[in-house]
Amino acid sequence: MLTVVVYRSHHVPLFSVAFGTSGDRPIRKRLSARLTNHHMPEICSGFAVKTIMEPKLYRPPPEVRGMTSLDKEAFTQTITVPALRVPTGVLNKVVKSLRKATIQRPGVPRVVQDKEESSDFRLVLLDPHRVSSPSFFSEAEAEALRSFSVAEELQYYELRLTYHNLKSEEVLEAVLPQGQDVTSGFSRVGHIAHMNLRDHQLPYKNLIGQVIMDKNPGVTCVVNKTNMIDSTYRNFKMEVLAGEENMVAKVKENGVTYEFDFSRVYWNPRLSTEHQRVVQLVKRGDTVFDMFAGVGPFAIPAARSGANVLANDLNPESHRWLQHNCKLNKVEKKVRTFNLDGRAFIQGPVKQELPVLLKGKASVHVVMNLPALALEFLDAFRGLLHQETSCDENLPTVHCYGFSKDDNPETDVVERASRSLGFPLKDQYSVHFVRNVAPNKDMMCVSFTLPKEVLFKNSHQINQ
Repeated sequence: MLTVVVYRSHHVPLFSVAFGTSGDRPIRKRLSARLTNHHMPEICSGFAVKTIMEPKLYRPPPEVRGMTSLDKEAFTQTITVPALRVPTGVLNKVVKSLRKATIQRPGVPRVVQDKEESSDFRLVLLDPHRVSSPSFFSEAEAEALRSFSVAEELQYYELRLTYHNLKSEEVLEAVLPQGQDVTSGFSRVGHIAHMNLRDHQLPYKNLIGQVIMDKNPGVTCVVNKTNMIDSTYRNFKMEVLAGEENMVAKVKENGVTYEFDFSRVYWNPRLSTEHQRVVQLVKRGDTVFDMFAGVGPFAIPAARSGANVLANDLNPESHRWLQHNCKLNKVEKKVRTFNLDGRAFIQGPVKQELPVLLKGKASVHVVMNLPALALEFLDAFRGLLHQETSCDENLPTVHCYGFSKDDNPETDVVERASRSLGFPLKDQYSVHFVRNVAPNKDMMCVSFTLPKEVLFKNSHQINQ
């Protein structure tokens, strides 16, 4: 990007024109028209034209490229930024008026000592991306400066930037090979930052871990997933990239506190909204069967809202932390916990409790949050009970999660649920998009009333 600044004198710019690549033709044409129609006569009368390159706040030293062991000193650099000389009496008002134009950089002050070290003035540092000449001030900003009698003449300040003033993306972009993806994204689980690094990033994994820990207060451990989630226990192996090897995390979600060993149980911080959505469907006095309960993100909030909960998980570690979290949140009397396979949970506790619950007025919810496999477990409800009375109005509501790579994920999960039930759901269901897990892979939740034709042995033909 090239910026042409036209000055009325050596110090007072009249206007500036930005010229870019071919993609900027409309802007260039419009600004050129301004130049031609209004100012060319003045330019021809001897006005100075100064060409400057649009400044970039930080240009990493070339020697940091390819660094695998973090050398923080190597990132130190002195740059020149624009500034305004402002009387101290109006300093706070000026900073407030220019809040969008001032420099925004970690650890860098917006106000510094005047070059002449005068107690009557200070320098307000400006963002060179935002202001490269006085003409770049908005009308409101320029009016504010005039009202405070602040000259719109730019000063220039030598600013020393260190590693601590850089954003994580800037450090990683400077280090990793050019043209390759740079990631600074992670999931935060208490004090743990969980990353999913790609193959080309692995040679830099320890440096990446250190940068993430440095740039995110409260993160004292950075881990990288080393394999896919185990579909049995829903946990994954991980390696520590930086920091302490303390995997016991403490998190707060929707007002509820959870503790668990992140390396041995499943926890996804991106599901907090979904947990809340389903729990809000549960009323006081309802019963919830949480089939794949994990450490309790559905079960415990439901119990806190007054529901009776039966929560199950096959992973012994998840079951242990589920019990711990029930006590931690003082709902242990409202939650009965089980350490069973999902089918055994349906054939056991669910089968035992349902006959009485179906005769009551309170709603019954079955939550099946194991998206890799949950749809396949629906066949466990086939012929689960002998029909005794008509229970059309109080049949259980099932919330079953599944992944889909289909072009129409909603139709896909409904068809798979119907096949597993052995009975078409037709229009008696709702499908909720939860999140995009990967390109062309969505997590969906299909909710439906469990058909009596499925639940009762003597009212369906599905096993024939």
